[in-house]
Amino acid sequence: MTRYIGSIDQGTTSSRFIIFDRNGDIVAMDQREHEQIYPKAGWVEHDATEIWRNTQHVIDGALKKAGLRASDIAAVGITNQRETTLLWDRKTGAPLHHALVWMDTRTDELVAHFVKDGGADRLREKTGLPISTYFSGLKLRWLLDHIPGAREKAQAGDALFGTIDSWLVWKLTGGPNGGIHITDVTNASRTQLMDLATLQWDEEILRLFEIPSACLPQIRSSSEVYGEITLSALEGVKLAGILGDQQAALFGQACLKPGEAKNTYGTGCFMLMNTGEKLVPSNYGLLTTVAYRLGDEKPAYALEGSIAITGALVQWLRDNLGVIKNSSDIETLARTVDDNGDVYFVPAFSGLYAPHWDDSARGIIAGLTRFANKGHIARAALEASCYQVREVLEAMVKDSGVEITELRADGGMTVNQLLMQFQSDILDVPVVRPKIIETTALGAAYAAGLAVSYWKSTNDIIENWQVGQRWHPKMSEKERSRLFHSWEKAVQRSLNWIE
Repeated sequence: MTRYIGSIDQGTTSSRFIIFDRNGDIVAMDQREHEQIYPKAGWVEHDATEIWRNTQHVIDGALKKAGLRASDIAAVGITNQRETTLLWDRKTGAPLHHALVWMDTRTDELVAHFVKDGGADRLREKTGLPISTYFSGLKLRWLLDHIPGAREKAQAGDALFGTIDSWLVWKLTGGPNGGIHITDVTNASRTQLMDLATLQWDEEILRLFEIPSACLPQIRSSSEVYGEITLSALEGVKLAGILGDQQAALFGQACLKPGEAKNTYGTGCFMLMNTGEKLVPSNYGLLTTVAYRLGDEKPAYALEGSIAITGALVQWLRDNLGVIKNSSDIETLARTVDDNGDVYFVPAFSGLYAPHWDDSARGIIAGLTRFANKGHIARAALEASCYQVREVLEAMVKDSGVEITELRADGGMTVNQLLMQFQSDILDVPVVRPKIIETTALGAAYAAGLAVSYWKSTNDIIENWQVGQRWHPKMSEKERSRLFHSWEKAVQRSLNWIE
C-alpha cells in the first residue's frame, strides 16, 4: 500500500493536519481555529490545552477524510508558530499560564531594562537577534517572574518551557508518562537563548535573563527520528521532523541554495533568504537565524525579515471594525476603488519589526480626506503588506549583496490577486506562487520524510516544486516611487508613539 507523510501545522490562528503524497500533493486536510485571548492592550495569549485538543481533532479529521489509518503514515512532521512561549507542569501536564503569543508586547519593560546596558544589539553577535518583545527568552522570564512558584518548579525541572513544537511533541509522545522534551534548532534560534554557532543554550545569556537550564528542552536537528507517537489515532507512527513555520516554508519552497528567498503571507509576513553554511550578520535590521539542519549535516542559515501584522490587519478590519464579513471579502471591497486615494495604513499594532525594530510605534491611517471611503481603507490595508515586504527586501539585498530576480510567495493571502499584482508592481520583480501554497506544512512533511527515507534526498524536493501562478510588474517607475515615498512618510509618523 502507498504510504503517506503527515504534517501538523500549528499556526497563530488555527491548527491543521495535512497528509501529503510522494509528489508533495495534498491527500487530505483538516483545520480548526483556536481562540485569540487579549487580556490587555498589547497582550496576546493562547490556551495551549485548546491547541492540543484541536490538534487531536484535526489529526482524526484528516485521517477519516482520506480513509487512512496510522499504519498508512510513514512519519509525521511538526511546524509551528515560533516564538509563542509556554510553561507547563511536568507531572500533571497542565500549562501554568496561557501561552504568550509571539506578537505579545508585555515584556517591553524587560526589553528596556536589558537594552539600557549595552543596547538592543548586545546579544546579536551570538543570537542573530536584537533584544525585543518578539522572542521567547524574555517571555519565559516574564512567566517565571509572574506565576507564583514557577521559578522554583523550573529550577527543579518540574516546570518545562517550550515553544508550541515542544508542547506538541511532549504531548504526542506520552506527556507526563515519558513524553520527550525537545525542540529543533530553528525554534531554539528564536528564543534568544541559543548560540547560533554552537547550536547550544548559552550559559551567559541564561544567567543574564535569570533562566534555569533545568526547564529547557534538548535541542535536536530539524530532520531525524525523535521517537514514536503514543496518541491513539497515530499510535506507533514515527515523529521525525520539526521546523519553525517560516523555516518550514523556506524548505517547502525548495529554497535550498544560498541566495534563494521566499515570503510567506500569513498573520504576519516573513521573508527568508538561504545563506547556506554562512552566518551572515545583518547591518540593516534583519535577523540571522537557523534555516534548517538535516540529521548530522552542518546547519543552513538564513537572513529573515519579520513583519508583525499583515493578514492580521484584514482580520482586524473584519472583527474589530466590521468593515467586511469574511476575510476573503477584502479584495472585492478594495476593487471598488481605482487606487488607494492617497491613504496609507501602517499596522504597527505590536510596534514595528524589521527593519525598524521600534516597540514604541503604533498603528496609524494617514492621508485621510472627505474623499476617502472604506474601499480606500481596504486597499490601503492590502498595500501595507506590500510596502513592508519591499522595506525588508531592500534590507536583504543590502545585507547579502544578492539582487532578487523573483520572489517566491506562499501562505493564505497569496490567493488575493490584487495583493499579488501590487506586490510585483511595488517590488518591480516577478512574484511566483507555487502549485502547492501550503508550503509550511509541506516543509515539515519533507523534513520528516527525509528522516525515514520516504524521500531520498533534497533533489526530490526540488523536483516536486512547480509554478502555480506568476505575476509581472506593470507599474511605471514614477508611480512606484511616489507611492513608496508616501508610505515612508506614514511610517515616520507611526514611530516613537509610546513615550
